[in-house]
Amino acid sequence: MSEFFDIYNLMILALAIAIFLRLRSVLGRRTGNERPPYDPYTARSGNESRGNDNVVSLPRQGANAQAGGPEPSVVEERLKPVATKDTPLYNALKEIVVADPSFEPKQFLNGAQMAYEMIVTAFAGGDRDTLRPLLSEEVMEGFSAAISDREAHGQSMSTTLIGIDKMSITDASLKAKVARVTTRIDSQMISATYDRDGNLVDGDPNKVADVVDVWTFERRVDVDNPNWTLVATESA
Repeated sequence: MSEFFDIYNLMILALAIAIFLRLRSVLGRRTGNERPPYDPYTARSGNESRGNDNVVSLPRQGANAQAGGPEPSVVEERLKPVATKDTPLYNALKEIVVADPSFEPKQFLNGAQMAYEMIVTAFAGGDRDTLRPLLSEEVMEGFSAAISDREAHGQSMSTTLIGIDKMSITDASLKAKVARVTTRIDSQMISATYDRDGNLVDGDPNKVADVVDVWTFERRVDVDNPNWTLVATESA
């Protein structure tokens, strides 16, 4: 009986050692399926965006900001797709990246495109509530005046954005912690304005027009607010 008991104990011990070795080989190894580390700044931004779904958040300064700015190689890699090195545009964007290390020009353009689509649609529909958080006070006054003029004449506007052919950064600056980035937007859209009786007074509902807009966005780089504001518009 004692011999059987000893063999049985040895078998259990061997099994325990095998399990231990197996666990040690797995523990601490990343599989790629782990949850990302919790970022309180990202979490806070997410809660704020749910409170106002009309706000388009372009890249911001925040938890990812690095003391002293990113490495020169990182800056060069980040700016290479949007600006030629040592040009005035490149140098201006470089200043913004150094002041706000989270600034990614390509991601900025993605956000600007979403803002463009939202603003064009909201303006056509006279949706002031959507426009207000996206525009500076001056631009909002101009847009609101144009909407009021349509309303006073009993007119309605229909705009369909067919697509954006190209969007690029054409100018940038950083002054007194305020970053400004100007974009050129080449798009195609159908636009028509009707009177209160449904008669066409402007545009063509059956024609796709090529439209070129130059929009300038602005934000302070020394605050956590991630939102860029449209501060100037013009047609090219």
